[in-house]
Amino acid sequence: MSKGCTFYFVRHGETYLNLYRRMQGWSNIQLTEKGSEDVRRSGKGLADTKFDAVYSSDLSRTIETAGIILEENNAAEELTIHAMPELREVFFGSFEAQGVDEVKASINEAMGYSKANDFWSNSTVPEQMDATKKADPYHHAENYLEFWTRIEKGLIELIKTHRDTGDTVLVVAHGNTIRYLLNGLVPELVDPQPLLNASVSKVRYSDGLYHLESYNQVDHFKDL
Repeated sequence: MSKGCTFYFVRHGETYLNLYRRMQGWSNIQLTEKGSEDVRRSGKGLADTKFDAVYSSDLSRTIETAGIILEENNAAEELTIHAMPELREVFFGSFEAQGVDEVKASINEAMGYSKANDFWSNSTVPEQMDATKKADPYHHAENYLEFWTRIEKGLIELIKTHRDTGDTVLVVAHGNTIRYLLNGLVPELVDPQPLLNASVSKVRYSDGLYHLESYNQVDHFKDL
């Protein structure tokens, strides 16, 4: 059996757009005070985990989150954050920073549904992403194929670098990015729930397979 590698996927802390319930894809926005505190609590819970490498998306909220986690880590003096655009959140096009409920209502209507949220309760994630691109007046929002192609490129880079090394790798990314990625990779993860801010999802990669060890974990948080 190969040494494989282990990924700790961490969602960034709460931002102001999260707090205001606004669409947040490629928009850059800082963490709230609560967001920073929760990340630090998560980091304290991971303080004794020795990471061999650290990656984040190239958006400020994930870089800030990764930095706080490394500040709390007991063995991170030599680590550098590798920022990757491939790990960004889904891009929502002209819907960026608009109210979540308003955007969902617009897409629901654009797909021909008269009752609120009918489309969202009767569609898959790929269908929802394709519909968002269709409903975006500029059609700049990412559809599922565009999103998956981008994310897969980043994942391949991580696997090429760390496969069979035994490395423990911290990957700080976004709620939808992590959830959709793991949903596509881990057979036992069916219809996963949205991720909490600063949560940890742990995946073991070995011999070409992904094994879920934890999902959306926050019980490791420690008080400040």
